[in-house]
Amino acid sequence: MDQETVLTVSDLNRRIKASLESGYADIWVEAEISNLRVPSSGHCYLTLKDSASQVRAVMFRHARARLRFIPQDGMQVVCRGNINVYEPRGEYQLVVDRMEPRGAGALQMAFEQLKSRLAAEGLFNPAHKKPLPFLPRRIGVVTSATGAALRDILQVLARRFPSLHIRILPVRVQGEGAAQEIAAAIAAANDASVADVLIVGRGGGSLEDLWAFNEECVARAIFNSSIPVISAVGHEIDFTIADFVADMRAPTPSAAAELAVPEKRELVRTVAQFAAGLSRRLAQRIAGEKSMLRSATARLGRSARIIADAQLAHDALHQRLLQSLPRLCAGGRRAAGTARARLLTLAPRQRLEACRAEVGFLRDALLRNSIFALERKRTRVQAGVSGLGALNPAAVLARGFCIARRTGGGPVRGTSDVLPGDRLHITLHQGSLDCLVETVHG
Repeated sequence: MDQETVLTVSDLNRRIKASLESGYADIWVEAEISNLRVPSSGHCYLTLKDSASQVRAVMFRHARARLRFIPQDGMQVVCRGNINVYEPRGEYQLVVDRMEPRGAGALQMAFEQLKSRLAAEGLFNPAHKKPLPFLPRRIGVVTSATGAALRDILQVLARRFPSLHIRILPVRVQGEGAAQEIAAAIAAANDASVADVLIVGRGGGSLEDLWAFNEECVARAIFNSSIPVISAVGHEIDFTIADFVADMRAPTPSAAAELAVPEKRELVRTVAQFAAGLSRRLAQRIAGEKSMLRSATARLGRSARIIADAQLAHDALHQRLLQSLPRLCAGGRRAAGTARARLLTLAPRQRLEACRAEVGFLRDALLRNSIFALERKRTRVQAGVSGLGALNPAAVLARGFCIARRTGGGPVRGTSDVLPGDRLHITLHQGSLDCLVETVHG
């Protein structure tokens, strides 16, 4: 045996590591995910398998953070990565740095997953949607400062309601970090209360171009906004997560501007119509009031004559009263003297003293009779209590007697009520006994 051809285990693993890692760098593998787990470190450990084989794989946290979807067991995916060999144990695994779902695109899958999760949390619930103000004084626009969407919005707003106060919050609407800028602009608009309604959107594009409006941070910023939000992303056929969360979805940015504010000319025309109608009704009301005033004036003239007649009648009655008063007073004095004389004749004071004496006598008699009746009742009650004590079974038991009952039956009155083998319950003056009948003596 040639000594130079003999390898140690470490040498063998080292050669395998060098061979595999150099020969299988940047490879693509199609497989099904199983045994997926994500510990607190944030790394993703999984097994990739097909119908005949499997291989362990790992996706480190920085690579997993770039995923547009959430991997799940049973999902068919295509992974790109490198083979990594762990020399101490001679084990190898695939280090995945990119993963795509097989079939549906990663963005579409991420869209559906986030849509389902936010819907389950209630972010799309119509009960949370705020009504748009009828005539906002200030409108905020969160979009790109150089995009066609902003020009369309400004043109429509200027046409529908000139001189309206518009606050532009410029953000990136595409690319890395765009979603964070949009969410921050919405939050800043709320913190500073810069508008009565917000238009958030951009022009059309591919799913990748519109993706910033599918990010969770934008959805939550719209949901948490106290200012009503109109979502205006893309064309009429484009739908984003922002559309579902917003208080109102507009098919295009121009349509969003039309929803945000009414047309000033229509408002002026409507106000003019209301003013004309109000003037007509006011004129009719004034004419009616004048007619009522004329009628009231005529009635007032008749009322003056009625008042004058009533005043003459009052004066006549007053004169009659003055003439009759002395006669009435004299008659009253005579009636009072007669009544006083009759009252002295009846002498009510003596009759009252006699009644008091009679009442005292009757009260004393009632008291004596009540005491006598009470003593008789007490004697009868004591006699009844003594009789009940003699009949009390407990008194009989205290003299040494007992009560025998069959178990589960009635009382035993004689030997004919029991048989040998019966069980009896004996009640004593103090306590009780359960007994078994052995012999019956007739």
